[in-house]
Amino acid sequence: MEWKAPLIERRKSRQIKVGNVLIGGGAPISVQSMTSTDTMDVEATVAQIKALELAGADIVRVTVPTLDAVDAFAKIVKSVEVPIVSDIHFDYRIAIKCAEVGAAALRINPGNIGAAHKIEAVCQAAKDHGLPIRVGVNAGSLDKDLLEKYGAPCPDAMVEAALRAAATLDEHNFEDYAFSVKASELNLCVTAYEELAKKTDAPLHLGITEAGGLTGGTVLSSIGISWLLKQGIGDTLRVSLAADPVEEIKVGWAILKSMHLRSRGVEIVACPTCGRRGIDVVGTVSELEKRLSDIKQTLKIAVMGCVVNGPGEALHADIAVCGAANGKALMYEDGVMMGKINTSEAIDLIEKRVRARVK
Repeated sequence: MEWKAPLIERRKSRQIKVGNVLIGGGAPISVQSMTSTDTMDVEATVAQIKALELAGADIVRVTVPTLDAVDAFAKIVKSVEVPIVSDIHFDYRIAIKCAEVGAAALRINPGNIGAAHKIEAVCQAAKDHGLPIRVGVNAGSLDKDLLEKYGAPCPDAMVEAALRAAATLDEHNFEDYAFSVKASELNLCVTAYEELAKKTDAPLHLGITEAGGLTGGTVLSSIGISWLLKQGIGDTLRVSLAADPVEEIKVGWAILKSMHLRSRGVEIVACPTCGRRGIDVVGTVSELEKRLSDIKQTLKIAVMGCVVNGPGEALHADIAVCGAANGKALMYEDGVMMGKINTSEAIDLIEKRVRARVK
């Protein structure tokens, strides 16, 4: 009997809706990213959003730093299908305008929005247009009084900042919100989420902020996010990388797939290669990732270098190739060996069989 990972019991949270995407309340965990283009450059921003959507982004966040940028934001929203969250700091008028021109949600920090009447105006705009608010707490921008109270960023300070913001929104009869409590220090960030999860039923947006470049950021984010997901914590996520934001989406999906929480597209299992390999595993995997990036259906492909572990992995893959000898490889489909092929044909044949299955 094949071993299966036990199901993760997810934390119970209330539900919000970002465009057509449900967050919390048992909805699938959504994958987000944020554009890195100049928002005023509508063409470049729209192109990046479409690339993110093609990679699997459920939601995309766009910064709107000034009132002048609202017109560009409005054009961007009208040019794409994926829900767009407007990222706003300091000027409450920007939030109101973004709500009016098509934002699917508002990302704010009530602490830097200002006076009570400004927060009330933002809440009213969100209510009028049916938008949720994400309260973003960051260890690098905690209120001065919290830093004085705790001496330095810590989980208690971050949780207090989040609950303080929630109390402010609750005072204005606004409950359609989610939280993030992000930090670049892994243990600080994870502990803050763990503690906040005990004190609210609001949906939680996961992420290790300023995690670093592609390699380091992927490692930190994968550890922190999966650590929380394993506990059932988390309703949506963003992998923050100093890299092409498309990579954030790829890593986010890889995390969810590895945790058996959600699947999309082709999963490639590959050996690390050694001197026994009878096929160019690295090159084959790299080329297949490029060629099959448009596939949305869930499929498992195994690319194995030799016959030591290859046949065993092939049993559990939809399509598999296993290096043999003398320029030959074994081809498998649904765990059944279909015969020998030339290794030079492997990439084309795998792509052909994948596309035949997803028609």
